Amino acid sequence: MKVTGPGGPMMPAASRPPRAAGGFSVPSGSTSATGPAAAAGAAGGVAGLSGLMALQGVDDPLERRRRNIRRGSGLLDRLDELKLALLSGADGQTALQGLSRAAAEARAEDDTPGLTALLDQIDLRAAVELAKAQRQAA
Repeated sequence: MKVTGPGGPMMPAASRPPRAAGGFSVPSGSTSATGPAAAAGAAGGVAGLSGLMALQGVDDPLERRRRNIRRGSGLLDRLDELKLALLSGADGQTALQGLSRAAAEARAEDDTPGLTALLDQIDLRAAVELAKAQRQAA
C-alpha cells in the first residue's frame, strides 16, 4: 500500500470497491462485516495508519530549521516582554516565567552554522537574564 498524500493510502485498483454515484456504496453479496473482505479492509487500515505514523516520525531538515527559528523568535519575544516590564517598573515575574518556559524547550540540531550561532547568542542572553533574576531573588 502506498501513501500518496492527504487523500490517504492508495489501495490497488483490484481491491477497491466500486463507487456509487452518491459517493457511498455497500459491497454487494454480503451484508455482514466478517469474511475475507472485512479482514482485508482492516489490514489495509492498520497498514495505512502505521505508514502515516512512520511519516510523522521523519524529521525534515527544513522543518527543524523552522522549529528553531520559531523557538528563537519566541525567546526574543519573551526577552522583549521582560525588558518592557523592567522599564515600566513592573515586577516582571510573569515575563521571567515565560522566558524560563521558552528557554526550557528543546532545540533541534541544525546544520546551518549562521543560524546555530545566532540561536546560541539568544540562548545565552536568556540564560543571563534568568541567572540575574535568580541572583536577585536569593
